[in-house]
Amino acid sequence: MEVDIPCPRIAPRGPGWRTVCNRGEGFRVDPCVGTRGNDGKAATGTSAGATARRRRWTRALVLVCVLALLPATWLRLSTDGRVRAADRAPAAPVAVVFGAGLRDGEPSPYLAHRLDTAAGLYRAGKARVLLVSGDNSRRDYDEPGAMRAYLTAHGVPASRVVTDHAGFDTWDSCTRAARVFGVRRALLVSQDYHVRRALALCRAAGIDATGVPVDEPRDLTWFAGGFRELPGAVKAAFDAAFTPDPHLLGPRERGVERALARSAASRPGPHLHRTTPLATAHTR
Repeated sequence: MEVDIPCPRIAPRGPGWRTVCNRGEGFRVDPCVGTRGNDGKAATGTSAGATARRRRWTRALVLVCVLALLPATWLRLSTDGRVRAADRAPAAPVAVVFGAGLRDGEPSPYLAHRLDTAAGLYRAGKARVLLVSGDNSRRDYDEPGAMRAYLTAHGVPASRVVTDHAGFDTWDSCTRAARVFGVRRALLVSQDYHVRRALALCRAAGIDATGVPVDEPRDLTWFAGGFRELPGAVKAAFDAAFTPDPHLLGPRERGVERALARSAASRPGPHLHRTTPLATAHTR
C-alpha cells in the first residue's frame, strides 16, 4: 500500500509530481499518468490498457444502442399523422383488431380493451366490418373465436365480424388482411405502444391504414409491452423491406367482402347511426 509521506531519497521530478514511499522504496507519482518507478517506466498494473478497453466497450455499446433505436425511430417518423384517437378516427370499411392473448379461454384484459374500442368504432359508424386476427394454431387455443364471441356478446352482429385464424404475428395479420381478405383501407386497433408498428406493417402490405390507439395505465404490463417493441421494431423493418410471405398464406377468403355486402344491403342500420356516442374509456 502507498503511504503519501516524504521520501528523502527521491526528489520531486517536476510540477505536479509528488514523492511517496512504499515499504521503504521511493516512487514518483504523476497524477495524470500513474505511478512510475525510479527508471521512469510505467509500474505494473497501469490503467492505460484498462482505460483503452473501457473506451472501446463504451463506443461499441453506444453503437449498439444507436442501431437498436434506428428501427423505432423509423416507426415513429413513418407513422406521424396516421394515429388518431377513436373519436377522431376517419371512417373506414374495416377495423382490424390484433390478438393479445387469452386467459382461461377468454380475452386477456388488453385484448378486451382492443375489442371494446373496436365495438365502439362499429357503433359509431366508423367501421362497418370488424376483422379479428389472432392465433388458432392449436385446437385448444382459438384466439379469433374468443374475440368474435366477445364482440357478439357486446352487441356487434355476428355477420359483421370476420375471423382470421392465422394471424400469428403482426406482419401475418397485416399481409393476410391485404392478400387473403382483400382489405384496402382500414382502421387498426391496438395498444398505443404497438399501434405504430401495426400501422407501418399494414401500410407496407398495401393497406391505407389509420391507427387507433387504446390507452392503458402506465403499469408494469405496459412498460413490458413497450420494451418488447424494440426488437419488434427490428423485425418490422425487415418485414416492411422484404415483405415475406406469412407463415400461412392460404387461399383467398371472401368473408370481409360478403360482410361488407350485407352491411350495404341492410342500410339504414346501426352502423349508420353517426350520433351514437363513441366510448373511449374502458371498464376495468
